[in-house]
Amino acid sequence: MAQLLMFVLSLCFFAHSVLGSIPQPFFPPHPANFSTACLEFEPLKYVSNATLNVHEFVAAGTTLQFPGTDPSCGTTNQTVSVDICRIALNVSTSDRSGIIFESWMPRSWTGRLLATGNGGIDGCIKYDDINYGNRNGFSAVGSNNGHNGTGGSTFLHNPEVLKDYIYRSLHTITEGGKNLTTAFYSAPANNSYYLGCSGGGRQGIKAAEMFPEDFNGIVVGAPAVNFNNMTSWRASFFGKTGASTSPNFIPAGAWQGFIHDAVLKQCDTIDGAADGIIEDPTLCDFRPEELICSSGQNSTKCLNEAQVEIVRSVLSPLYGSSGELVFPAMQPGSEVQAVQRLYSGTPFSYSLDWFRYVVYNSSTFDDTHFSDSDITAAQALNPYNVQTYPSNLSNFTGTHKGKLLIFHGQQDEKITSFSTERFYNHLAIGMELHSSQIDDFLRYFRISGMSHCSSGPGAWMIGQSGPGSTSFYPETNVLAAMVQWVEEGIAPDTILGMKFVNDSAAKGLERSRRHCRYPYRNTYIGGNASLQRSWECMLYE
Repeated sequence: MAQLLMFVLSLCFFAHSVLGSIPQPFFPPHPANFSTACLEFEPLKYVSNATLNVHEFVAAGTTLQFPGTDPSCGTTNQTVSVDICRIALNVSTSDRSGIIFESWMPRSWTGRLLATGNGGIDGCIKYDDINYGNRNGFSAVGSNNGHNGTGGSTFLHNPEVLKDYIYRSLHTITEGGKNLTTAFYSAPANNSYYLGCSGGGRQGIKAAEMFPEDFNGIVVGAPAVNFNNMTSWRASFFGKTGASTSPNFIPAGAWQGFIHDAVLKQCDTIDGAADGIIEDPTLCDFRPEELICSSGQNSTKCLNEAQVEIVRSVLSPLYGSSGELVFPAMQPGSEVQAVQRLYSGTPFSYSLDWFRYVVYNSSTFDDTHFSDSDITAAQALNPYNVQTYPSNLSNFTGTHKGKLLIFHGQQDEKITSFSTERFYNHLAIGMELHSSQIDDFLRYFRISGMSHCSSGPGAWMIGQSGPGSTSFYPETNVLAAMVQWVEEGIAPDTILGMKFVNDSAAKGLERSRRHCRYPYRNTYIGGNASLQRSWECMLYE
């Protein structure tokens, strides 16, 4: 195991020496006066319609407390990795709305700005992502997206708060972050980047669509594009699974046990390796009928016919009243985690709130009888084009030469990975480009065995966040890969992901794998399937 770890780490150092290192800070790190410079800085001169909430120098190792954070966000503190100048502002975006804006500027700055996103429909600041940016030399910003907590009740009868959530908040903090960074360091950021996943992924695509000059490089995971239809898709699961009290409801233990075992039995070795990971779930056509109970069989290890139909329905695409595809199917293999939300026999809270507080403006809406009419209503409303499904990004990718890197876990339990493949093809058709031409500005990486944004049995650590980072080298880190692509013109062909035993670095490396850019498929070529050298990216027509 130690030899394997050393082998993988040597690859990182190889990438560092051969592909080029990340440029070093140019802001003088004078220990004696950085804190003074921070405290003497006057941020309100550079951000309009703002009031000061916090202004402080924070030393590396300090654990910041956030007592006012909504409990649903689950974040009450953040340990700061490097010395920073922290500015927290309240910024008014209208007479009925405003955002909480955090700007953290590190002592050692690389000349880069990083904006961070949110998730779901929430207003939870990603403090860990801001710190992750600081740790790697970025001046970093984030916000509460115009409201607090993970729910959507503040959208009710308030289109200004909704506007902040859909696009305005991110654009506001990006402009504000650029102004603060320029004033504090006496130099503008050379390049600006974005990092976000899930709902944060949608924000990044929306920024490329609406404000193409905000960012030079955008890194997004599991993007919640095709938002209205995705929201309907999520809402549809309660009707498919039935309530947890219904007679044919399939309990979590069944999904995580014999159903998942059957999925792996049928699909795990399609890629040639029996490793508990479905490398390409688009090749898996799971047949649940093999799980029907035979005469006299113990029903705790099999399903009745009605339950088999539930499984089939859960793993089927969502279609509209005219037979049109609304949203693609959930990929097989994700059931182990999907039992927590989509397969739990309860309404999916984000969808329920969206229909209540946005689509129908009625807190009494009940999705027990969710139907085609609800799908139509959500798509027809489409406030501020929250749909976020552009067919052309040439304003971002053309003369601006913006770059977009997308990743999606192939075991995602909240947003099917089939959606991102569909979006890629949607762009290809709209822009009339072949994949070799799309490669000039967009790279999409399918991360086998990754759950929603992180974790899972696969080599999911690709630098998408602090916990998901093992280094800041382009070969192993999506954000570093984007920096190299923008600043040196070297686009990533693969991303080397890693997985530690029980996700603990102290327990050693469990597997590594080079994840391929779409439409290449990772193909097993023999040997130990846990080693990245046992796989090769191949293009199948």
